[in-house]
Amino acid sequence: MEVKLVDTTLRDGEQKAGIALGVKEKTEIAKLLDDMGIFQIEAGVAAMGGQEKKSIEEIVRLGLKSKISSFNRMKISDIQHSIDCKVDIIHISVPASNMQIKYNLKTSKEIVISNMKKCIYYALGKGYEVTIGLEDASRADIEFLVELCKEAYKEGIRRVRYADTVGILYPRKTFYNINRIIEEVPVEVEIHTHNDFGMAEVNSLSAAKAGANYIDTTIAGIGERAGNCDFVKFINIIGKTNLRIDDLKLKEKMIKNIMKLNILN
Repeated sequence: MEVKLVDTTLRDGEQKAGIALGVKEKTEIAKLLDDMGIFQIEAGVAAMGGQEKKSIEEIVRLGLKSKISSFNRMKISDIQHSIDCKVDIIHISVPASNMQIKYNLKTSKEIVISNMKKCIYYALGKGYEVTIGLEDASRADIEFLVELCKEAYKEGIRRVRYADTVGILYPRKTFYNINRIIEEVPVEVEIHTHNDFGMAEVNSLSAAKAGANYIDTTIAGIGERAGNCDFVKFINIIGKTNLRIDDLKLKEKMIKNIMKLNILN
């Protein structure tokens, strides 16, 4: 099982209550994540500006082996902030569920598809690698997810993130939906899980078994609400890494110390 790890400690992980990181802390963490062999570091949300944007710029300047990405809403203005930071990958979050589209945004699926295409066109036109995220995918209709992926593929997208935004996935549904997307659209799939039901790691494993190529993780599983897929736990599950587990745990402990996560094991 060959997968690449995308660490989102500096974006989703920082949403854990009580965590607030400065530029220095974020750059130190990015260096350690790079040492841990992370394929991609989601460094934050450039559109937030201020210290957040500065920290992304500083991480990019480090010249790490890990690819650096920035999270963006489906807005050209957001994407421009990421371009300012010169990240390697621009990630665009696309609302996918009826709850997000109809009730939160009060718009239509047709407008979502149109806006997605405009954002993809803009970012690709600037010469950037672009990925899209299917926001709230676990509550979305699978037919619409496939449609979004097909339309994105036509525009040049080659990787999509399936986001269990509210943490309601279970393994069988994870496997089915990831497999369905892969069977119908020639894209690579990334899985982003939350741990509300205590299944972030097992859902990520199910996605990998279904053919997902990229797994989102955070250090110690920290993140919004109940957290995300735990990096070291997932490495233990799949049993494949270029680094020894004790080395990974040492670096994990160093990151937890930087983030003052002394209450975590």
